[in-house]
Amino acid sequence: MNDKLAARSGGKCELSGDNGELVVYSVGPENYGAKEINIAKKLADQLSGVEPFAADDWRFLPEAMWSEVPAVQVLSWRLLNHLKNESWAADALDIIYLDDERLAWAKAAPLELGTNETLEQHKDANGNILQHGDSVVLTKTLDVKGSSISAKLGTVVRNIRLVEGNPEQIEGRVEGQLIVILTKYLRKQ
Repeated sequence: MNDKLAARSGGKCELSGDNGELVVYSVGPENYGAKEINIAKKLADQLSGVEPFAADDWRFLPEAMWSEVPAVQVLSWRLLNHLKNESWAADALDIIYLDDERLAWAKAAPLELGTNETLEQHKDANGNILQHGDSVVLTKTLDVKGSSISAKLGTVVRNIRLVEGNPEQIEGRVEGQLIVILTKYLRKQ
């Protein structure tokens, strides 16, 4: 770690502010003059895929996004964008401000996490992980948009399919019609 970087960070993670083992993390791409920041090793391990990505470990981002360090702002924006399905991250994304140059930098290199990423898990209202083919029970009576069908509380939906790219939705058949259901209204059977 170079002296200038160590002095700027004060020996702390520039994202979370935590003390502990730090590593130098490069916020690319190179054509934006990849800037280096100090981050906690456990966070770097999640970004590289050495450790599973855990959304709750990043709850400090709404504070980090206001850093005066451009690379911290850019990485915070990328992480918040990646975590936008989390309500706290979506709220932070609504208020974050990056000037045009930093926003272009943030968008120039999408966040690519390692292969152990766990963010895309579909979970029912109780936090149980859902998989293709599971059976679920509705925990609320739901009116199906664009149809006269009303899916009643307690209805069992068998052989569900997970909606790729949106961990808050599954597909299933109710009264013979394929519908999309929000996972927060389900419990695994």
